[in-house]
Parts: sequence; structure tokens; C-alpha cells
Amino acid sequence: MRVVAAMSGGVDSAVAAARMLDAGHDVVGVHLALSQNASRLRESARGCCTIEDAGDARRVADRLGIPFYVWDLAERFTRDVVDDFVAEYAAGRTPNPCLRCNEKIKFSALLDKALALGFDAVATGHYAQIVEGPAGRELHRAVDPDKDQSYVLGVLTADQLARAFFPLGDTTKPQIRAEAAERGFAVAKKPDSHDICFIPDGDTRGFLTRKLGERPGELVDATTGASVGTHSGSFGFTVGQRRGLGLDRSALDGEPRYVVDIDAPTNRVFIGTADLLGVTGIIGDSARWCGPPPQGRVRVGAQIRAHGEEIPATAYLDPQDGTLHVTLDQSVRGVAPGQSVVLYDGTRVVGSATIARTHR
Repeated sequence: MRVVAAMSGGVDSAVAAARMLDAGHDVVGVHLALSQNASRLRESARGCCTIEDAGDARRVADRLGIPFYVWDLAERFTRDVVDDFVAEYAAGRTPNPCLRCNEKIKFSALLDKALALGFDAVATGHYAQIVEGPAGRELHRAVDPDKDQSYVLGVLTADQLARAFFPLGDTTKPQIRAEAAERGFAVAKKPDSHDICFIPDGDTRGFLTRKLGERPGELVDATTGASVGTHSGSFGFTVGQRRGLGLDRSALDGEPRYVVDIDAPTNRVFIGTADLLGVTGIIGDSARWCGPPPQGRVRVGAQIRAHGEEIPATAYLDPQDGTLHVTLDQSVRGVAPGQSVVLYDGTRVVGSATIARTHR
């Protein structure tokens, strides 16, 4: 099978490419140039897609003896991931750029280009497993719970899974680093990159302010409606946030306060106590299914954050408008519109949806 191995320049994708070669596939390494300033060196462990990363990937490919190419998808990444990220925050939502990157770049732009060039599949260094099930290929959690990335792959469709390989899903991260060292890869001890990759300093509010400019507005007590402070842009907040609120403490009773709602059209951020944060109901749109969509009401596990716990829930797909309704068995704090809910049946990923609304 002719396979494109997506090589980021890190240890995971290096071992993934090697394993695909060991399995007898015809492998070509491809590094995705996603940064519009790729000439800079890596600024921190958060960053990626730099000239340094491309060089690391090329050295691994040379050691493996496989062809290596750099595909420039920077313009597509900026439009579909970075600009989308900024627009979502400006609208008062909290997006997950890693899901969007997997959906729009790695398993849309990359896979589509690979198929157009005559390749059969794409392999990546994600920690997840593909299992042959009775209805076709299934996406499952990785064996290493600390590295499991099935959540950010919940946007994949059955057709995309049919053309995907995740060779690391049955292995722990320490084992991967040990294997990389045994293979002589210089990246064996290279630090992992962390989201958000295009904000290498980790200052999301600063990044958004540079993109959107300051937009002064009010911090409002969600219970009384009283003003309890000001802010420089509602885009700098997310539901459930506690730190960095800039509250006028003299107007409060000393009890911790959180962001409980964001009204982007009026640029107001509503602040309240913890009891206002819990939700048990989620309505999602833009649903994507890793296999057949659920019929009727089904019991599932629902995961709302990439590293969050799985909550027992009941899910229902409305056949009229395609919205996904999820009722959680227990209240969860800080669920924000724009986040994704990923549904599981045991270790199998059922599908996902973008959270549009929540309720108690």
C-alpha cells in the first residue's frame, strides 16, 4: 500500500513512519508547512511547523531511506484553523483548534491531496487505535490514557478512517521514546509540542488582542445585573474562567467568581458563582460520525475536553434538523459553546458535534 506519513518533526510521527515502513508499505514522508513564518526557529515546546521541525523530519526520512517532501498548506491552515479560531472567540465561543486542524488539514487537505497523487492512505503519529469491526473500521482510544488523542480525532468520518493509520495506538509514550532511541532518531528526546501550536508563547488573550484590537466592555454580575468591572474585549474570556477577570472586588462578597456567559454582540461578560456553571444538557450541531449515526436514544460516554473525564450520558440525534442532544448523568462545570462533545461506546469513538447551546 502506498502511504503518506505525515512527519511533523517530532518523535511520534518519526516512529509512526518507521512502523509503516516495517509493515511493508511503500512510504513517503511529508512535512506540512503550516506556518506563514516557517523560517523562524522553534520558540518553545508549544510551537511547531518551523524550519527546525522540517529539518528534523527530513533527517528521520533520510535515516529511513524514504522520499521526503514539504507540502505548503500555510494559506489553508491560516484560513481554516487560525482565522476560524479568531472568529469563534470574537463570536463568544471557545473553539478547539486541534479538532479543526484534524478535520480541515490533516484529514481533508492532506488526505485529499495524497489520494489525488495516487496514494492509498495517510499515517500519523496520533495516539489512537483503529479496529476492524462488523460495520467497518472503528476508531478507539489508545492504550496509553495519558496520551490518548481519540478526542481530537472525533471529527473523522468513516470514509476518512478507511484511509487512515495510527501506528502508535497500542504503545505508551515512554516506549515510543525508547524505540526512537533504538532506531537512532535524534528526535528521541525532543519535547512534545503543545496546543495551541500557532500561539507559541501561550498568551491566547494577547494573540487575540493583536488580531481583533481592544474592545472595552463591561463585566456584569449575572445575578444582580450590576457592573463589577471592565475588560478590553469579551474575546479574552471563556466560560468557566476564574483567573484574570479584573473584577472590582469591593462590589463582591469574597466568594470565588467565574465567567458564566459571554454576550459577544453587546461585548458583555457575565460573572457569577460556581453554582451557575453546572450544566447537564448539551445541544450540538455540525455532527460528524466515525461510523453509522446513532438511531433513537442511546447510552454513551461524553467527553467535553481533550483531557477531560468521560461522563455517562444519553444522546439523541434529531432527524429533523440534525442537532445532537446530550443529557449528562452529572452536572459539569465550564462547558462553553464552540467546544466539542465527543461520544464514546466503551473505547470506540461514535462521533462528535460542536456545542451550540447548554442548559441545566
